Amino acid sequence: MSGAVGDVIQEARTRVRTGGINPHEQAIELRHTVEDILAQAPAASNTASDIESSESFVDIITNQLSGFGSLQPLLDNPGIEEIWINEPGRIFVARNGKSELTNVILGDAEVRGLVERMLASSGRRVDLSNPFVDATLPDGSRLHVAIPDITRKHWSVNIRKFIMGSKSLDALVSVGTLSDQAAAFLQACVVSGLNIVVAGATQAGKTTLMNALLNCAPSSERIVTCEEVFELQLTSPDWVALQTRQASLEGTGEIPLRRLIKEALRMRPSRLVVGEVRQEEALDLLVAMNAGMPSMCSLHANGSREAISKLCLLPMLAGSNVSSEFVVPTVASVVDIVIHTSIRPDGSRRVQQITSVSGRVEGNNIETADIFSVQNGNLEPQGIFPGKLERFQAHNIDLTILIGASRWV
Repeated sequence: MSGAVGDVIQEARTRVRTGGINPHEQAIELRHTVEDILAQAPAASNTASDIESSESFVDIITNQLSGFGSLQPLLDNPGIEEIWINEPGRIFVARNGKSELTNVILGDAEVRGLVERMLASSGRRVDLSNPFVDATLPDGSRLHVAIPDITRKHWSVNIRKFIMGSKSLDALVSVGTLSDQAAAFLQACVVSGLNIVVAGATQAGKTTLMNALLNCAPSSERIVTCEEVFELQLTSPDWVALQTRQASLEGTGEIPLRRLIKEALRMRPSRLVVGEVRQEEALDLLVAMNAGMPSMCSLHANGSREAISKLCLLPMLAGSNVSSEFVVPTVASVVDIVIHTSIRPDGSRRVQQITSVSGRVEGNNIETADIFSVQNGNLEPQGIFPGKLERFQAHNIDLTILIGASRWV
């Protein structure tokens, strides 16, 4: 950064402080201040003439003051899904599911300063005693940071932008994620209060799919969501969002996901949602499902059956007194539908399977069957009914019309 640019930034910061301007909320006043300084600084004006037309000099200055510096244009670009920094000179982005190296180059101190600004609004921290942090940026993007000596040399930063282009099942149908028939069936599952697990790999579209599912829930439902960091964005008029909290410098005040689930059940929910199940909180979710609470969650898995197997394993992390003799039949009886979504080589997301759990167990194997699966490139019904038919009947839903099936096979 040239000395002229630095002088303008310093002068702008002084005027912002003395003028009581909030750079995050008074963007127009900030821009006018920067333009006024440039008009009075010939050296800075000469520098401005060298700036590429695609990004004005004023934008560069205002991004340094109110945004996140050189990363702000990447954050503002709607075509970019994720940004990650491996080292200050190697900054990558993902577009349409594919990664590419950018020409943005930062300094070590600049990366640290940007991270501190990103964490300022969240109240979270990253330091030698706590070398990882997850946080939510003001625009809803998710931030993850890891620092040395966990990383080899440089700070590692990931920003998963909050891009919610598809807020409904109809929108997912329009981009090819789902078929019309599968979308109608999933909407019926949500309306009927079935317990749904959304499975898939990282960046496979699990959160987007969960948003679309939850946004077709009846408006009379009270939905409580529990997440490590806020990601879900619902249109429900009666929605409470909870997120975890890390421990303070004194080691106190931590709020883990298990605690959130227990507190959520005291908030009179009609539907409980856990953004992502990773560890022993799966036990608390199963207990809630077993108590008749319609629930939804996501987890990382390579397929529907693998998701069921993982859901049988995770609760046992809660302690040695939690055995498979309890977990396996519980999973079989409370999980109704598993949806597996994946990211394809071209970067598009696609639902691969919609699987029903019958409730029957043979040994430690839970019986499942695909209601929909991809055949010849299309998501097609497989001629079977899901379980819990009485739930659908209670809402006057005719599954024969939806999926063209009449029985379990």
